Formats: sequence, C-alpha cells, structure tokens
Amino acid sequence: MKFTASAGDTVPYLGVALVVAAVVSFLLTPLVRRIAIRYGAIDHPDRRRVNVRPVPRGGGVAVALAFVIVTVAMLGLNEAVGFVSVPPTVQLDDLVGLLLGGLLATAFGVVDDALDLRARWQFAGQLGLAAFAIACGFVVDFIANPIGPGTIPIVGGFGIGFSVLWIAGMINSINFIDGLDGLSSGIGLIAAVTLGVISLTPSIGQPYIAVLCFVLAGSLLGFLRWNFHPATIFAGTSGVMFLGYTLALLSILGTAKVAVAMLVLGVPIIDAFWIIVRRLAQGRSPFSPDRGHLHHRLLDVGLSHRQTVLLIYAICVALAVMALFLTGTDQLYAFMGVFVASGFVLFTLARGGIAPDEPDTSD
Repeated sequence: MKFTASAGDTVPYLGVALVVAAVVSFLLTPLVRRIAIRYGAIDHPDRRRVNVRPVPRGGGVAVALAFVIVTVAMLGLNEAVGFVSVPPTVQLDDLVGLLLGGLLATAFGVVDDALDLRARWQFAGQLGLAAFAIACGFVVDFIANPIGPGTIPIVGGFGIGFSVLWIAGMINSINFIDGLDGLSSGIGLIAAVTLGVISLTPSIGQPYIAVLCFVLAGSLLGFLRWNFHPATIFAGTSGVMFLGYTLALLSILGTAKVAVAMLVLGVPIIDAFWIIVRRLAQGRSPFSPDRGHLHHRLLDVGLSHRQTVLLIYAICVALAVMALFLTGTDQLYAFMGVFVASGFVLFTLARGGIAPDEPDTSD
C-alpha cells in the first residue's frame, strides 16, 4: 500500500500521540478503579458473566479523559508547530461533536454503571448522542458503490437516518462484544490504528485524522494493561458508550471511512446483528442479555478465556489488513463474505451440542 508524501513527517507525532495517551490512560485507570470501588460500581459474578470475582467497572472514564486531554494537547501543539494541515472538511463543530460528545457519552455511561439503567433508557441515550453528533455536522453523505466505481450519495433524511443507525449501531456492537476481559478495548485499539493508518493513504490523505485515531489507540493501549485477562477493572457502560461513539465519528470525520470501519469491526457488528435476529426470532427483546454471543460460543467449545480473546483479536487484525489493501467496493464485498461466514459459524456452534442460551430474565 502507498502513503501520502507527508506521511513520513507525521509518523513521529503519531508516535508521540500514542505513547503520551497510553501513559495518561495507564496512570488514570488505577485512580478511576479506586473511585469505582468507593461508590460500589462493581460487576458481581452471575450465570451470564464470566468473571468469577467482583470487578469494578467504569474504566472507560480513564480512556475518555486520556483521549480528550491528549487530543487537546496535540491540537495545541499543531497550532504552534503546524506538523499537519487541518482539512477544510474539519470544522470547530466537528471537534466539539467528537470531544464534548465523547464526554457526554462517558457521563451517560457512568450513570448506567452506577444505577444499572434498563435497556430502553440506554437506547434512548444512544439516540440522544446520535442526535447531538448530527447537530454538530456528523452526517454520512455517501457510501462506496457496491456494484461499480465511484460512490452513491445519501441525501436529506436518508443521510440523517443512516447516520443515526451507524452511531447507535456502533455503540451497540461494542456493547454486545464487551463480554470478556480486554475484548472490546483490544478490538477498539485495532480499529483505531487501522483508521489512523488508512488516513495516511492517498485515497484519504488526512494525517490530521490519523493523529486523532492514534490518540484513541494510545488511550486504549494504556487501559488494556489493566483490562486484559485477568482484568482488575472493566470498561463498563462508560467505556462502551465512549468507544462506540468515538469510533463511529472518527469513521465519518473528514472523508468518510464507513466501509473500512465496517470491515475492521466486522466481528462485533456481525455478532450484534445475528444476536438481535436470534432474539427477535425467539420472541424476546433484542436487548435481553444471554450467553449466545460469539465469545460465549467459543468458550463453550473449550477455548480458554485468553485463547478466545486472542483468537478474536487475530480475526480483527486479518480484517484490518484486508481493509487496508482493498478498495471501497471490495471492502463491502469482503464484509458480506465475513457476514455470511460468521452466520454459518454461529449456526454451526449453536447446533453442535453446545449448551443452550441462558436468558437473564431479571431485567
């Protein structure tokens, strides 16, 4: 793959952004953990969760704070040094939507971590965040043409509707995959690096966006030290809401990279889709929790906690490589191939003598 002529000059700053964000997140996470324990924001073991001991949640606060703090610092450094040019498509409203919206997403997640809100209120919060992002200008206005060259414009209400679906869907995808130690944060790290690298290619050519992506990657990397199995803190709803919201917006910001995000995040997106279809087919709420996710199925066939996480990481890395080397149209074809293959695998696992789903009716 090829990179823009200015990519080499940007790489040192990307390294700084990644390392500094990782350090800030690494240092903030133990503090957030102590606060979570103090206020009783703790996940206790039950028949649906895989943790065998109480683990505090709310680690997403550390990730969000690290992202916002280091992003503001890097933007200030860019104003002083000018190491990357600001794309004309990125306005102040975009940064407000990204940073302030990310903090709002985190704050809403903190409320859920403390009060265990019902699914309907979580969904209402997701729609509110999507509305805020759209008000700040985050609207998908085109997608790659799946049957030929060029793009297909999405105008008016269709663009707004697609954007709401994309943002809320991304949050739910991260939420559904957040079932094992380090799983959602590791997948988010892979996605952030991929979006950052592809922003340096001639087809995108936006190193400014790459800086934001590498700040997010660093924030997740520092947190992953505490979140990987055996985790001492979970991301919680605060982490899910922040990560899903931020990845959705970074894939829209500047030149839309929705097809790239769909492919590299194919595992959580497809897992969420098939889970919702299965629950509706069973006459249940799509938000009713159970043990039917891909990671639960892999545990049930005998993989260890860590093996399951590393296997899903490997799949996401393979999809990331495909996203980097395929064109927009081929990315959509690849996503559809993964979609069909994943459905077949989940169906096979479900029919292969695995323990039945265990819905949690306590909600």
